[in-house]
Amino acid sequence: MASRPNGARIRDVAAAAEVSPAAVSRYLNGSLNLPRETAERIDRAVRRLDYRPNPHARRLILGRSETIGLVLPDIANPFFARLAAAIEAAADRAGLGLVLSATLNRPGRELEYIERMRRNHVDGLIFVTNHPDDGTLRRALNATPGAILIDEDVPGAIVPKVFCDNEEGGFLAGRHLLAAGHRRIAFVGGPRGLMSTHERRAGLDRALAAKPDAAVIWESFGPYTLAEGARVGAALLAGEPRPSAIFAGSDELVLGLLPVLREARVRVPDDMSIVGFDDVGPLHLLDPPVSAIRQPVDAIGERAVALLNAVPDDPPPCERLSVRLVERGSVAGPPRLI
Repeated sequence: MASRPNGARIRDVAAAAEVSPAAVSRYLNGSLNLPRETAERIDRAVRRLDYRPNPHARRLILGRSETIGLVLPDIANPFFARLAAAIEAAADRAGLGLVLSATLNRPGRELEYIERMRRNHVDGLIFVTNHPDDGTLRRALNATPGAILIDEDVPGAIVPKVFCDNEEGGFLAGRHLLAAGHRRIAFVGGPRGLMSTHERRAGLDRALAAKPDAAVIWESFGPYTLAEGARVGAALLAGEPRPSAIFAGSDELVLGLLPVLREARVRVPDDMSIVGFDDVGPLHLLDPPVSAIRQPVDAIGERAVALLNAVPDDPPPCERLSVRLVERGSVAGPPRLI
């Protein structure tokens, strides 16, 4: 293990501490336990000489970069920003650096960043996508040692995975709307073919099955974006019959929907009730505050980092973390006239 140019070298520390250079190297990289007095001599010598290990030499010695990669679709989206912050915090607690890349949810950029991470020899890769896969991404992930998949599935990827319980979230949303008296529901989902879209709708359907007169009478599928929420809002209001409640699959869809409803003088919750999903955006600050299924974003990030350091299992684990309903002011009974 060398030092910075023109700085103290490991042999200088060894001479000052009266031990061998090998002992200093192994002590500093954590592979050697020394008597307290010897360890203190090394620590004092490191401080006095301002010794700084060369990170490149450290990588060669340990066979690790002590850095992990994170590839996600969009850091401007509050959900992904919160997820990135949770992973950064968990990596910091584990003594790991983080390399972050945003793909704009483009398949070509995803593959490019996976390859970049391989070339940079990071110790692991936490990966998030937000679109259906044609098999290309599955093959790339399966060829990437130390990959972890979170938030959305890539079918056929044989890597550790951490997701929220999407189906339970859809069930909780549907049950909440049924309890308020709603029977005509709109489902505003993500892209067709995404795990989250399918599972959230399946959970909603499971809840509605408890009431024979309840049904999804309007549905839409598209990206989890503000623009899609606005488009859906206009289409929903133009159709008949109009639902009395909406279950929207993300915060961004809710935030896109609400201005359209407001402009059309559709009051929430008097004329239309809404339940969202994620609850990482400012839903609690709106008027009225919006009820939502809360994802355990911080826990997802923590588990992903923990799995990077875990002994690999065969088959790799697929973990589902619990969600919960946060009730606010956006759900009331259905209006008498729609």
